[in-house]
Amino acid sequence: MSEEPTDDTNGGKSGDVVRRDRFSGGPARGFLSSLAADERIFAADLAVDRAHVVMLAEQGIVDADDAGAILAALDEIEDAGYGALPDGEDVHAAIETAVIERVGPEGGRMHTARSRNDEVAACIRYRLREDLLDAVETVVGAREQLLDAADEYAETLMPGFTHLQYAQPTTVGHYLLSYERALARDTERLFGAYARTNRSPLGGAAFAGTPFSIDRERTAELLGFDAVMENSMDAASARDFLLEATTAVANLATTLSGLSEDIVIFANDGYVDLSDDYSSTSSIMPQKKNPDTLELVRARAGDAHSAVSGLLTTLKGLPRAYNRDLQRAGQYGWESVDAVIEATEVAAGAVATATWNEDLLAEEAGAGFSTATGVADLLAMAGLPFRTAHELVAVAAERSADPDYETLDAAAREVLDESLSAYVDREAVEDALDPAASVASRDSAGGPAPDAVADQLDAARAALAADRERLVDERNALTDAEKRLREEVASYV
Repeated sequence: MSEEPTDDTNGGKSGDVVRRDRFSGGPARGFLSSLAADERIFAADLAVDRAHVVMLAEQGIVDADDAGAILAALDEIEDAGYGALPDGEDVHAAIETAVIERVGPEGGRMHTARSRNDEVAACIRYRLREDLLDAVETVVGAREQLLDAADEYAETLMPGFTHLQYAQPTTVGHYLLSYERALARDTERLFGAYARTNRSPLGGAAFAGTPFSIDRERTAELLGFDAVMENSMDAASARDFLLEATTAVANLATTLSGLSEDIVIFANDGYVDLSDDYSSTSSIMPQKKNPDTLELVRARAGDAHSAVSGLLTTLKGLPRAYNRDLQRAGQYGWESVDAVIEATEVAAGAVATATWNEDLLAEEAGAGFSTATGVADLLAMAGLPFRTAHELVAVAAERSADPDYETLDAAAREVLDESLSAYVDREAVEDALDPAASVASRDSAGGPAPDAVADQLDAARAALAADRERLVDERNALTDAEKRLREEVASYV
């Protein structure tokens, strides 16, 4: 997708042809060409061409007959498909060549008052916004699956970990909600990237605008863009929207990688059993059930992170306006969004169809004296300074190493009976040491207690519904714009 100067003098006739012929040969032609990678923006380019030609006709820059012939040719090119395009330096040049082949030299008028620089930028934005909405739709679906699973296991005890060490008891529902909330923020980031992608650079030309009396707001409207890029140099050269989108996708991939790592570890510990649909067996060891799909989800995060690195490296230090380096930029976005959309579907499906081992989880919920913090909290609520309570409970943990004690709880009870009877009674301590009671006591906002989890579920479902509604609105806006453009084209063809 290369730079081509705007033809400001002859409406795309002989001068443009002479320049293209001069640079049409040579040993580097194949190296310069992006045609093989441009299929993704084929439909986008046709839409951008149509909107531009309609605007030129409305402004009286191109007469209605020529516009009608060009638009009819674009319809034929669309019907013939990408594979029928003639050879060209990129999809934009190939489509223009195909138009000229059908209607003659007047077909070159379609390129009046624009450059391939603003055309390319418009096509990338046009297609990328669809990819971002596809990503949002997939993440919204994943969140719904996590919420359903969290609801099902809202009261299922499980051990919680920090540093992979037993820490405090929680519930499967609380754990799954933590990832749903992370995915909700990923949704926000994707919507934000969409908003800054959905702005029209068309009309910026090579970078310095055009002397033709064009209507940039009209082409933006016909293409469903929410706004126009105000500065023509910024419009043609900016790729920060692409970097933002790729980074949002990489952040999503990081969320999914964390979820996948947890489930792989939990499956190894026997806490969760993955569906056979998301597992495989060893080629030599028939007894094994491997969480391969989730391991590949982790690997997709590496793909997404490398795309951000590659794009940053490409963009770093480029002088302003168009540089041919930008021809390579779009691929990072396309490859990462495709990889992560698929990974999102797999990760969510694996969790949604998994079965949690409730008996083992309940047994392990109090392992490693994981209710110690609850005992310290109980003492602090009874009036003891928390640091003192913390130190006293730590003594219980230390004493548990004595082989005379079978369990941490036994050691804890002895220490508490010896030292803390003035602060709490035996029954309260017993409750604090019980994982279920410990979880139930943590009913502050966002906590694992059943009532707190229920509140979180309600809030998360309301947020999910709002995101679904926004997604539908954005989709409908693009559909309506496409319909308006088709109707305008029909009035000329």
